[in-house]
Amino acid sequence: MTLALSARRLLPETLLRWSVAVAVVTIALKFLAWRLTGSVGLLSDAMESIVNLASAAFALLMVKIAMQPPDEGHPYGHHKAEYFSAGFEGMMIFIAAAAILWTALLRLKDPQPLEQLGIGLVLSVVSSALNGGLAWLMFQSAREHRSVAVEGDARHLMTDVWTSAGVVVGVGLAAATGLLWLDPIVAIGVAANILREGVHLMWRSAEGLMDRALEPEVLAEIENTLAQFKHRTIRFDHVSSRRSGRRRFVDLHMHMPATVTLGRAAAVRAAVEQALMSAVPGLRATIQLLPSDVEPHFTEEEDIL
Repeated sequence: MTLALSARRLLPETLLRWSVAVAVVTIALKFLAWRLTGSVGLLSDAMESIVNLASAAFALLMVKIAMQPPDEGHPYGHHKAEYFSAGFEGMMIFIAAAAILWTALLRLKDPQPLEQLGIGLVLSVVSSALNGGLAWLMFQSAREHRSVAVEGDARHLMTDVWTSAGVVVGVGLAAATGLLWLDPIVAIGVAANILREGVHLMWRSAEGLMDRALEPEVLAEIENTLAQFKHRTIRFDHVSSRRSGRRRFVDLHMHMPATVTLGRAAAVRAAVEQALMSAVPGLRATIQLLPSDVEPHFTEEEDIL
């Protein structure tokens, strides 16, 4: 429990720096494993680690941009920059998968003997352990800080871990049985696996850029908070929400009798906004005050204009 709490306190920028450093180490270990064994399966694993390095570096850049405060050109902040990180990582995965498939198909036509598998597989296992430990830390931090970039990098690292596990098993079987075609078949499986993760990351990126609504559990917390202020003279409607990187937004209408003074109505609205932002971390609430008997009407044409 203490370790999990410590992991959650780690800032996304810190973890992404670690991710860059770990990627450099794992690239060295996996390429050494490939050079020692000649296994195209281990080569595919090493190529995916290059994607890890590029993705972690780009994610670090996007997180730095996302942390910049609002300015005149970006009054709502730069939080959506993190979604570009997930999209870039998905694109890099597609490129790596294509390279792995090409290499594996060439080796499938011309199988090669494998050498020094013991040392090569040990190096692969060590690099996977590094990636797995870092991914666990990143998942904890991503939940705490709601960082899409960190979560995307963590998912990719876990894909790398499972990829490495499959490579170790497949290459070991190829050596044990003498069926050298198993080695490129494992590489093809690696490509298919990371392609699946690439599609997932691209979809997450697209959803974020399209202003997806808040999570159901967060919306439920908002409704529970509003319920504390409901009164026969106060009601809420037209609640809409969206996510923008780590930031959350909710807009709604609060109806009060027209006889209530402006000062009193503003004080109640401020109390509701503060309660909402206290209940939901990272939330920015905007409430429009309206008289009880006023119902705003919107048409599609007005929304477009």
